[in-house]
Amino acid sequence: MAPEGQETPSLISRRPFLQSVLVMAGSLSNSSGSLSAAATDTSGSSLPSFSAGARERETMEFEVNGYRMHYSGFGNAADEPLLWLHGWSGTGVDWKYIFKDVPPGFRLIGPDMRGNGASTGFQGTHSFRQSARDIFALLDHLGIRRAKAIGLSGGGIAALHMATQQPDRIIAMIAISAPPYFPAQARAIQRQFSFASLPETEQTAMRERSRGGQKQIDWLMEQTRAMATTYDDINFTPPILGTITARTLIVFGDTDPLYPVRLALELREAIPRSSLWVVPNGGHGPVFGPNALHFAEKATAFLRGDWPK
Repeated sequence: MAPEGQETPSLISRRPFLQSVLVMAGSLSNSSGSLSAAATDTSGSSLPSFSAGARERETMEFEVNGYRMHYSGFGNAADEPLLWLHGWSGTGVDWKYIFKDVPPGFRLIGPDMRGNGASTGFQGTHSFRQSARDIFALLDHLGIRRAKAIGLSGGGIAALHMATQQPDRIIAMIAISAPPYFPAQARAIQRQFSFASLPETEQTAMRERSRGGQKQIDWLMEQTRAMATTYDDINFTPPILGTITARTLIVFGDTDPLYPVRLALELREAIPRSSLWVVPNGGHGPVFGPNALHFAEKATAFLRGDWPK
């Protein structure tokens, strides 16, 4: 079940949780802390990342809140910081499957969130709330007080947490397929999620993404199923959402098997400076494939403050 038109296998394999949940959704329907951080890069240096004037990728790691975060930077150090917050089981470079290059005028920062990709932290109980704290620690390490953000699915949930934990630090954000809470249909998918249920191509891709091997994959599967019975981590009530001061663009597909479009309307009504973009016939994460170019243009215009007027 491909979410947005026909795509090459290589692109589909880089859309981690998005493709996986759609596979699961199809099978179900057919069957009925502290922000302190000590930083080091991969060479052992304590210097901050992102050389001035560099457009190429720079990769760093640092210890934060009990785990080692892997993150990448793209663009010029002097440009405006823009966070890319990936979806569950994704990585900080997944933005490349939407944008051809770093949006002009921005310095893009892509962390592998706790327990995902090349980061460690795949033990204990996961929470998007803690991921938000981790990302603030990254911004502190980089000397960044305020930033803009794009969050995809779980990354969008983390962005909502950031915008409610420290509202003055998020200037603008785009939340893609990020719900205020998990509805029953999402919990049904989460409850039955397993590595064995995925196609072989997606299993291979997940092994490539998950640098911690099978132990990390098992943890990701376990935490996905645990989301089905978790209610406190993703519970953005209207009063909480009303504290968000960031300009916010909410992006939803109207055929998302996880989150019905009515949740997007709830977000739009509760977030003060928000706009809503519903993608017709769009599934979960409706910003890839044939929608990527249009989304990239609109997202860049929104982040610059040029759209909507």
